[in-house]
Amino acid sequence: MSNRFRGYLPVVIDVETAGFNAQTDALLEIAAVTLTMDDDGNLMIDQSYEFNVEPFEGANLEKSALDFTGIDPFNPLRGAIPEEEALEKIFKPIRKAVKSHNCKRAILVGHNASFDHGFVSAAVNRCDIKRNPFHPFSTFDTATLAGLAVGHTVLARACDLAGIDFDGHQAHSALYDTTKTAELFCTIVNRWKELGGWQMVNDIYEQE
Repeated sequence: MSNRFRGYLPVVIDVETAGFNAQTDALLEIAAVTLTMDDDGNLMIDQSYEFNVEPFEGANLEKSALDFTGIDPFNPLRGAIPEEEALEKIFKPIRKAVKSHNCKRAILVGHNASFDHGFVSAAVNRCDIKRNPFHPFSTFDTATLAGLAVGHTVLARACDLAGIDFDGHQAHSALYDTTKTAELFCTIVNRWKELGGWQMVNDIYEQE
């Protein structure tokens, strides 16, 4: 794994939020899926983590966003935890996975990854977290990769075209979307390997 992505460990992240502005709108759910590699060099899902998050103090809650996700931020049954606690609980196993794969850092994989990266980064800054395991600006975007690989950028449709089951009724749950994004990413990367793309890169390295 440490040789596959220039020393970075891909970790799939999805967030559910109360709007589109990472600086002002609440982070309400965060999920992460770590990846590993089998003996044949194929990517596969390893572990998954999910937490419901309390809106930070003064956070904006857009009604349209809440209506879309169906999340009631103040429902006690959510078992939501403070933003800083949620991030630390997500980051701890990610750091462990980075170390176990001899990687130097995690790199965020997301569907429209800049959105998820922006909310994670904003939360890290609010909570003054010093040990963010993710690369500060680089990401892998499965919307872009799916546009190349299957000709569609919408997650549900891209999964369908890639032969991955997708239940629209479970969509917009952070863990479900993260899992499907992880399956899509692994499928695209593994298919590229099957087609000889990764071997071509290995051959170039061996010639140098």
